[in-house]
Amino acid sequence: MEFRQLGNCGLKVPVLSFGAATFGGGTEFFKEWGATDVKEATRMVDLCLDAGCNFFDTADIYSRGLAEEILGEAVAGRRQNVLISTKATFAMSDEPNNVGSSRYHLIKACEDSLRRLKTDYIDVYFMHGFDALTPVEEVLSSLDQLVRSGKVRYIGCSNFSGWHLMKSLSISKQYGWSGYVAHQAYYSLIGREYEWELMPLAKDQNLGTMVWSPLGWGRLTGKLGRGKDLPQQSRLHKTAEKGPQVDNDYLYRVTDTLEEIAEETGKTVAQIALNWLLTRPTVTNVVMGARNEEQLRQNLGAVGWSLSTEQIAKLDEASALTPIYPYWHQWQFQERNPLPFKTP
Repeated sequence: MEFRQLGNCGLKVPVLSFGAATFGGGTEFFKEWGATDVKEATRMVDLCLDAGCNFFDTADIYSRGLAEEILGEAVAGRRQNVLISTKATFAMSDEPNNVGSSRYHLIKACEDSLRRLKTDYIDVYFMHGFDALTPVEEVLSSLDQLVRSGKVRYIGCSNFSGWHLMKSLSISKQYGWSGYVAHQAYYSLIGREYEWELMPLAKDQNLGTMVWSPLGWGRLTGKLGRGKDLPQQSRLHKTAEKGPQVDNDYLYRVTDTLEEIAEETGKTVAQIALNWLLTRPTVTNVVMGARNEEQLRQNLGAVGWSLSTEQIAKLDEASALTPIYPYWHQWQFQERNPLPFKTP
């Protein structure tokens, strides 16, 4: 397992982490993702550690805390051997202060996560979304307090716009507070908008990107493609409208190319989609999920080999998107606005 430095901090993380959103199935939404119990979760942790994958990602909102509880049980007795990240910001109840990134909510949310995870510290604590109603200074000073207290080692954010992230980094620097070292972002072969604003920002500010939903909200598992019906067991039946929307012609253009390269390499469509992400600038870690051991073993097989330059170019071309303004204009002036990668 390859390890990479997480942005501008000293922490090294494996290129694959395991996303525990499938643990618990405690709400109707998360039942569609999975309902892994403690016994199976412990087995999955065992498989990850055997493969050198010691990083586990979760969030308080996953099954309303149940995913954190199960992860805490699954890593019991070996906390010193694993890295854990979790997240806060989204509503955990109807109580008006049990949502957002206020000092009130963050301190409570962190303490609740520590209790559920059965640990006294969180390795990377993410803001799950940007809270425009709370002053950024309040958010960052609260996170700095959690770092100084030892309850949190590093902080990160997720699903921020470019200006959200840059403003936050500037304020942290201004006051000498702990700053975000990582950004969790949606990025996949059928969702490349990350490259327009957030990738250049991450490169400029030396941030590590952790990719969530790397298989395009379940569309790049190999089960979907031209002439293939949606499988009977798929979260897309009930959750497609809550995730990224993808035009079928575009999806099939990408899956056609994935299937072609799968035949060339003997790898699966999912393994190729995950491996491609690890070739991209600024990507430090890919958060993989799995409903069962078979899926987990397949995803762990996405590393330890390389796509050829020609295969990467084919995937780049098949998945290329026409950027929106101002990016299409900036791309015509690459002499002074160099991109982190070469466009097809």
